[in-house]
Formats: sequence, C-alpha cells, structure tokens
Amino acid sequence: MHLLRSSKAALGRVSSIRPIAPSNFGAPTATASFAMMRRVGKANNSTTTSGHLNAARMQSTQSSQSAKSVETSHGPMGRVVPAELSETFKTSLFFTVKDRVGALDDVLGQIRSLHISLTRIESRPSKTNGSYDFFIDFDAQSRLQSDQIIEKFKTLSLVESINIITGHESEHKDASSSVPWFPRKASDIDAFVDHTITYGAELDADHPGFQDAEYRTRRAEIASIAQRFRHGDRCPDVKYSDDEVKAWGIVFNKLTKLYETHACKEHRFMFPLLIQNCGFNERNIPQISEVSKFMKECTGWTVRPVAGLLSSRDFFNAFAFRVFHSTQYIRHHSVPLYTPEPDVCHEILGHIPLYCDPDFADFAHELGLASLGASDADLEKLSRIYWYTVEFGLLKEGEQLKAYGAGLLSSFGELEYCIDSPVPKRLPFDPEVCATTPFPPQQLMSSFPTNRITQYQEVYYVVDSFKDMKERVKTYFESFKRPFEVRYNPYTETIEVLDNKDKILKYANTIRGDLSRLTEALDKVIR
Repeated sequence: MHLLRSSKAALGRVSSIRPIAPSNFGAPTATASFAMMRRVGKANNSTTTSGHLNAARMQSTQSSQSAKSVETSHGPMGRVVPAELSETFKTSLFFTVKDRVGALDDVLGQIRSLHISLTRIESRPSKTNGSYDFFIDFDAQSRLQSDQIIEKFKTLSLVESINIITGHESEHKDASSSVPWFPRKASDIDAFVDHTITYGAELDADHPGFQDAEYRTRRAEIASIAQRFRHGDRCPDVKYSDDEVKAWGIVFNKLTKLYETHACKEHRFMFPLLIQNCGFNERNIPQISEVSKFMKECTGWTVRPVAGLLSSRDFFNAFAFRVFHSTQYIRHHSVPLYTPEPDVCHEILGHIPLYCDPDFADFAHELGLASLGASDADLEKLSRIYWYTVEFGLLKEGEQLKAYGAGLLSSFGELEYCIDSPVPKRLPFDPEVCATTPFPPQQLMSSFPTNRITQYQEVYYVVDSFKDMKERVKTYFESFKRPFEVRYNPYTETIEVLDNKDKILKYANTIRGDLSRLTEALDKVIR
C-alpha cells in the first residue's frame, strides 16, 4: 500500500495497499452463460483497496464535479466508499431437480420468470438417482430482492431441495450459513475489471496532476489497458514518456541506495535478479508482462493490471489464485517523491521482489484463501494483518531489524524512520493483536500536499521469518467463521471447496501421492 509520509517526505512518498461459492460440484454436463458482463456487487466489501487496499488512507474524496453529499462507508484504511457503489448483491444457489424430459427447459423457464440477471449456470448428475444438481450465480439489485428470490425458489414445484451456497449475510432465517460470493476459477477474476472504485483515469482536485490535462489523458490511456485485459491475455506494454521515466529514475535511485542497509535479505536477494531478468534500472520502467513471467517462474504468482482501486474483497480474493493486481501508471512528474495513491513505483519496487520469494509468496497466498467467503468482520481483521505485514512489516535478521513491507520499501522517508528512529513502537508479530490494532490515525498537514495523510506508523510488528508468519496466520484464520475449507488447485487454476467426504478423500489421495514421492526422494538421497 502506499501510505503517508511526512512533510519532509518529499515526502518520503505515500504508500499503497491492496488486502466461490463452494464450487467443485463436479464437471458440468450443461453450462450456459446468461450474462457476459458480470456486475458483481460491492456489498459486503466495506473495505477498499487499491489494486491494493488503498491504505493510502486518504480522507473522504470530495468530487470537484459535485458538492452533493452522499452516504458513505469507511474502509479499514480510512478510504471512503460511496454507498451507491455497493448496490448489487451476488448470490449463489445449489438446488436439485428430478430428472425428466424437458427438465432443463423448465428450469430455465422458471429462472427467466424471476427476472434476475444470471451470470452462471451449471448442472451435473446428482448422487441421488434420477435427479440433477444445478448451481447458479445471479445478481440482485438489493438485499431484499435477493431474499425474495431465494424464497421464490423454495416454492418452485420442480425444485426438490435448495441450498444457499454463497451470498450476502442475509437476515433470512434459512440463509444463516450463506457466505459472500467468491470466484471459483481464475477467469472469474475478470469480473473485477469494472469494479475499480476510484483513481485510474479519475483524479481528486488536490492530486498533483489534476490540473494537467495531458497527464489526465495519459492516465486514462493506461487505465484502458487494464480495463481491456482478460485472463490468459498477455498484458500490453506501456511506452512510458521521458517525463515518466525521469520520475521513475529519481525514485529508483533514491530507494536503491537504502536497500542494502534497510531492506530484508529476501528483497536484497531478489532485486539483482529482477535487474538481470526484468530490466530494473533507473532508465527503464519494467513492464508488468515481463515481471509477471519472472514471478510465475519463481513462485507461481502472476501480475494483472488494474485501472484503479479495488474493494478489499476483490483484491484479496485474487490472492487465492496467486494473482497480484498492479497499477501501471506513475505519479506526476512534478513531484516524483510523492504520490497520493499506489503507482508503478510502489508496485514494482516495493511489492514485486517479495512475491518472488517462495516463503513470502506462500504467506500472501494464505491471506487470499482466508478471504474467500469471509464475513465482513473477518475480512476487516485480515485487512489489518495485511496492513501491518505486507505493507509495513519488519523482519528480524540476527540482532538487526530490516523492512519487508512494500509501504516501507517504496518510501525512502519511512524506510529510514522505521529502522532508525527511536519514536515508533516495535512489537513481536502476533496475528491476533494485529487483527485488532487500529489503523494509524489520520493526521493532515497544512503544508504540501493539501489534504494528504502524512504521518508515519506509530507501531511496527516484527516477524522472525516468513515461514513462521505463515504458520501463525494459518492457525489464526481457523477462528474465521466459514462453514467449509478451501484449497487452490494450481493445475486447473480453480478453488476446490472441501465441504463433503468425497472431496476431502480426493484431496487426501493427492496428499498421499505427494507424501509417497517425498518418501522415495528421501530414500534416494539418504542412500
């Protein structure tokens, strides 16, 4: 995330962050897509994040185009999201229908009569002889409409049984087990494309580039690349201008001087490899297509372009597929050492090196898996853990402290402060404590830049190792109130929901095969 910096910041630059329905019902025998444009609602996404949680924690955005006040809800990082952006409710249902001639046509006819926007429908033979199981996703315009549709489904004569797999946290008495919708395959992430909340092509009135028409046009051009991108595409390269490369070079040179003394060894190990393989240098802004290819080879993670801020739920859900949303635009060249939002400097210099480290990558993946179907309350806890680790975490190296958080590694001001200053508290990492630690207070400064949060962290959490951090959060996430477990299948790029005996046994067989190969490998080495 990009976070605050002090007035002298130059201000040490702002940092940014980011934070399925139980699927695996078997291979569908019939699949129909009723809505190519999936408009997944932002209900239950009370937190926001910039392609990362825009922990940039800016105060409420006041549009220069309208003085009209709107109802808003505050995200965990202090970002304010207009309530009208959270109107659509994504719901998933699983129901069984008695097999007979014309059953599929009848099901589709009944669904059409409900006047809902279907985004997915699948069917397969049921384990109950003579029946078929159906799985559908649909969008409702309100919580009330979603509940009414669920109630109507229960009255359909052809439906033998119905289960609410995912949806909003309904007040409906029979929907207590429902959980928020989440993607079940990597291509489902395409649904997030139109969900950016702000930035990208839009700028606040106090943004350094707000008055620069050329810069605004440029931002819109770069944002359009992300809006057109779909799963499986190669991200088009951005031809950066001389001013953009110059701004990058200033940031690159300023930060790399500090990495040798202040960055963690994992970052120091990966950075030269990125220089060698992805063209990291002060005269070249790396293309995320090349960075993504290198990350894939290192840890299985990939980079996907994003046009602006995503909800925290969307951002973290992508983590479950080892997908990191990254901006491609860069800060305004007039103030190269300051940015009010996540930009390519923050992403490339702060985040990317760590996602190339296997242990850190596995930890971040756990955050994504825990976010799938998480309640709003649990997602808030996860967001805070993300804030105090991925964005602003410190790592113990012998008797020294080093930075691994991207918000630190992309801010020369706070990078020095977090290690050298006697002011902030530095506490041992405890996920339960992090999850309840308030986000830093928002303190505005009257000096440049106007209305920007420029305070450093008051407390940093120190981890012993990324492996230890991963195991500790895994244990903590067991307290999340989710009625099933999930696993990511890297071969099919799908989420498997472990909610019945057959799925669990299938997973156990996979583990048994892996353990057998491990045992054989050990035998050969020991001999």
